[in-house]
Amino acid sequence: MGSGNDIRAFRERVFADLGLYQEVSGLFDGGWGAGAQGRRLAVHSPIDGAQLADVAVASEEDFGRLIENAWASFREWSRIPAPKRGEVVRAIGERLRRHMDSLGLLIALEVGKTPIEGRGEVQEMIDICDFAVGLSRQLYGKTMASERLNHRLYEHWHPHGVVGVITAFNFPCAVWSWNAFIAAVIGNVVVWKPSPEAALTAIAVTNIMNEVLDDHGLPPIFFLAVDESGEIGKCMSRELRLPLISFTGSVSTGKEVAAAVNARLGRTILELGGNNAAIVTPDADPEIALRGVAFGALATAGQRCTTTRRLILHESLSDSFIPRLVSAFGAVKVGNPLEPDVLVGPLINRGAVDSYCAAIGQAQAAGGTVLAGNAVETIPGLEAGHYVAPTILDGVPPDAEVVRTETFAPILYVLRYRALDEAFAIHNCVPQGLSSAIFSNNLREVEAFLSVVGSDCGLANVNTGTAGAEIGGAFGGEKDSGGGRESGSDAWKAYARRQTVTINFGPDLPLSQGVTFDVSQRQ
Repeated sequence: MGSGNDIRAFRERVFADLGLYQEVSGLFDGGWGAGAQGRRLAVHSPIDGAQLADVAVASEEDFGRLIENAWASFREWSRIPAPKRGEVVRAIGERLRRHMDSLGLLIALEVGKTPIEGRGEVQEMIDICDFAVGLSRQLYGKTMASERLNHRLYEHWHPHGVVGVITAFNFPCAVWSWNAFIAAVIGNVVVWKPSPEAALTAIAVTNIMNEVLDDHGLPPIFFLAVDESGEIGKCMSRELRLPLISFTGSVSTGKEVAAAVNARLGRTILELGGNNAAIVTPDADPEIALRGVAFGALATAGQRCTTTRRLILHESLSDSFIPRLVSAFGAVKVGNPLEPDVLVGPLINRGAVDSYCAAIGQAQAAGGTVLAGNAVETIPGLEAGHYVAPTILDGVPPDAEVVRTETFAPILYVLRYRALDEAFAIHNCVPQGLSSAIFSNNLREVEAFLSVVGSDCGLANVNTGTAGAEIGGAFGGEKDSGGGRESGSDAWKAYARRQTVTINFGPDLPLSQGVTFDVSQRQ
């Protein structure tokens, strides 16, 4: 395995199962269209640089029609009882199970994940379907005691209508599903603008979703607009008919989205990446800590928003922990992710490789020493792919700009501490606040990490790594990592509008706060 012929064979098999072709449409506005301006996007695999397909992209003209059609679907979908909507989402989960292997391979081909990671992402979609099915019978409101006689006071939740979801390449369908399936059971219709680096996965998923809806005699509720330069994302941010925008991507773009949506008093969910740290204390289990840090730094070639980018290590562990970590980095195989023994596949494109090289150069200029890696790899037969060696850097000051900046690549900075308060200060000194971890069997250390003076992140992990999250918990970060939550817990409330209801069932009209108002006494 690993040759261009093998990759082409995988592509043909996957395309046949998922109904993809060399030329496909990236516009679904109720039906698959070619796009008003006839523009096309060439999708390439980061594994070997080969072109996978040509995708017709959407224009602003197409987007206007798509929004109108989406609202037409909403008027029908929202009238269906929520448990019935849950039954449709259940059927979607069953259909995803049928296509898990092909979708997992497509993710591997398109964004360079291993097939195991690709299938894991599809499994996450299935899990969210199951979660959403249960949620469809638990969209609870509250009943409050009214201060007025013969009054009932309660709240319930309505769908926003049509919501927009903008996703990144690194999780080309799972993050969309966190938003889409929760939004759908509440009664919303979803418009998706995926990364152009992951257009084929979005097209395949959208096709599967709407086939299920068609089988049930229902209108399409999952709309898609692939673009090439971000113009559709800008349209979505400005669009008054999208009350909610969920955006996953860079901090800089997220700030632009937030400004545009806030200017029209819309709502946002922002997941803008992380600069995640793992603290390893002298009371840590060394085996668990080593595995947790290594996987956190290496999974998805360091291209997760939850990737471990900083190791905050007690100085007493330097001689025991660092050599083993360096050995683990050196032993990991970099290459074609379709090979069964490869853990680290390619970066998404040449720009990511350039960012990797620039960050290492900046770290060295700040006083850093390379302990492992620092190489652009050339894989025989895959010379046009984008491969780098996982890198460990020691001695860079924790407040150096390069350490404070998220680089989407497998680079790990080793930072040392003496006292736990110092570790917390190092941990919290970066602008981002997504995921965090501590490895310790000391109850006092763990509880301090979980207290208000410990981790300032949206996700806090104890004796497990930063790079991962279960769908049952709400996912999201603080500070520059954005705001709002996706997926589990009560994150569903972001996709609905709360309505407070007052019912007077008595013969009089008492007013709140004891106010009196009697029009019969007025002349």
